[in-house]
Amino acid sequence: MKIVYVDPRVDPLWQTLVEQSPSSVFHSPSWIRVLTDTYGWEANSVVLLDGQGAPIAGIPFCRIADIRGERIAALPFSDYCDPLVSNAHDWALLMDPLLLLERPISVRCLHNRLPRDDERFTVVKHAKWHGLDLRPELDTLWRGMHDSKHRAIRKSEREGLTVRVAQSEAELRAFFEMHLKIRKYKLGLLAQPYRFFQNIWRHFVEAQHGCLLLAVYRDQIVAGDFFLDWKHTLYYKFNASSPEHLSHRPNDLLIWEGIRYGKARGLTFLDFGLSDSDQEGLVRYKQMFGTEEKTISFLRHAPDAPTPAEKELQDLLAKLTHCFTDQLVSDIVTEKAGEDFYRLFT
Repeated sequence: MKIVYVDPRVDPLWQTLVEQSPSSVFHSPSWIRVLTDTYGWEANSVVLLDGQGAPIAGIPFCRIADIRGERIAALPFSDYCDPLVSNAHDWALLMDPLLLLERPISVRCLHNRLPRDDERFTVVKHAKWHGLDLRPELDTLWRGMHDSKHRAIRKSEREGLTVRVAQSEAELRAFFEMHLKIRKYKLGLLAQPYRFFQNIWRHFVEAQHGCLLLAVYRDQIVAGDFFLDWKHTLYYKFNASSPEHLSHRPNDLLIWEGIRYGKARGLTFLDFGLSDSDQEGLVRYKQMFGTEEKTISFLRHAPDAPTPAEKELQDLLAKLTHCFTDQLVSDIVTEKAGEDFYRLFT
């Protein structure tokens, strides 16, 4: 067997591996292009070849160097990105070259236990994941949802909400502005740069591998859901809504229309994505659609303990976030802070 490094955005070896493996959208060349186009990181992947030169295992990663130091993330800003490897021997072959770099390595795993069983990695956090089998008939999927979701969806329809697919940059910008306000005013967090969503639009929506569904009330966009599709799965990736219109229950209607959209495209699974363990309301919300629940493990290999300077920088980033999400700060300034600082949160 042989180890090679390839660019997962363009190399046919990586494309072959992700097509034949149980890969997610976060392994896809398109998603990796979104990350590199937005943040300027160099994408790489380590791939294991068999004796005939065919790829049998691999993992993508970004090697990041900034004021927080050098580190390896597989992959940054991705809900999870399990290594595409099926046994401990091959896992060791993949990781040994990265471990020799003596840099912190972070991996997020949903399906693969091999990194969790590796004593060189420590679990630093858990998150919840939810998914829904789309193969049953629509009536069966409807009955599998909690009655409160039925009432909410009917309420939305009675009150005149409609759902349409976004077609323009102006609609994308309207979605982003709702997203920015939720991050700022509800969560006290910075938002990803607008160009991140522009790159998702370019690499997924324009390529017919995703859509932005918009809920509209009296000609006003009041909520939106970004969906991506990869292989047989639809990924519910981002949601944003207008707080003053939540009583119309647009988010419930959007999920139901997302289910209908996935069924119409012949997709067999809806991935509801990551919810932090302390987001109890969000976890309950996803459970009410009849989903299954699993755990995402955040794993880290750290050859050295954080230095006092690194800890101080982490505290400083938290203070900057607090300052730039203060309600007295204009949204324009908050957006600019996300453009400048969001890359450091990985």
